[in-house]
Amino acid sequence: MSAARFVLTPRGDFSLAEAIRFLHGFEPLAAGEGGDDPGDTLRLAFCSDGDWRPVAIQARQSRSGRVTVAVAGVDESGPVRRQVERMLSLDVDATALPDALHDDPVAAALLEHSHGLRPVCFASPYEAACWAVLSQRIRMSQAAGIRRRLCDDLGHVIEVDDVSLTTFPRPEALLAASSIPGLPQFKVERLHAIAAAALDRRLDAARLRAAGPEQALAELQTLPGIGPFGAELVLVRGAGEPDHFARSERRLHAAMAEAYGVDAGDVDALAEIASRWSPFRSWIGFLFRARAALVAA
Repeated sequence: MSAARFVLTPRGDFSLAEAIRFLHGFEPLAAGEGGDDPGDTLRLAFCSDGDWRPVAIQARQSRSGRVTVAVAGVDESGPVRRQVERMLSLDVDATALPDALHDDPVAAALLEHSHGLRPVCFASPYEAACWAVLSQRIRMSQAAGIRRRLCDDLGHVIEVDDVSLTTFPRPEALLAASSIPGLPQFKVERLHAIAAAALDRRLDAARLRAAGPEQALAELQTLPGIGPFGAELVLVRGAGEPDHFARSERRLHAAMAEAYGVDAGDVDALAEIASRWSPFRSWIGFLFRARAALVAA
């Protein structure tokens, strides 16, 4: 392990164990260590923001709630700290979240039963955009298998806690791949365009969030293969935007419709309901989707 280490103090309720449990069952980001018990230690490998160096982290939460993170691969932990905060949604002050849901007993109950789960994001908008392309028109399990092969073939192996983990390919490595087993060539070309955009800093998380959802979504949809659904995925689960209602997320709409007794096809009515959750609309949407996935499992 590197000597780089930092401590994160959540503002508001947060459970690392719940985040690990979610990741354990979320195919695109599952660590793949096996077993039925995900444990209480988070181990992830990813490419760092901006310079795309391979890094790995080991994170544990103390009884006091603080999260201690050890870093392998870099000596200066500042940029990685900001990235991990975003990935675990610890960059947002959530102390006011329960009060924000005071007038919505359905969402308040959902939050209470989430036991401190916050949105868990992809390592970068770049990775989220690649997943949006990989998962188009195929089963999630099939897309996850292609993603794992991409990591094995083009990613970097890095060890943390005596466990070898593999990063998603750096944009340069993805650009250099003329073909990818299991992917049609048009998807390879779309991945190349996303990699080029990442290298040009057009997929910078801070820039996308600063632009505001309307502008960010319009910019993201200029990328080949990124439509409304993919753009919202990149903004919410890649850049970590905390306050956006996903108008293209049909599974979210179905979960909300069941909870509130409204028509899943009436997106305007669902958006009106979600307006009660501001400034945490993305977060409550994530919790609805996570609960729906748990019920379906």
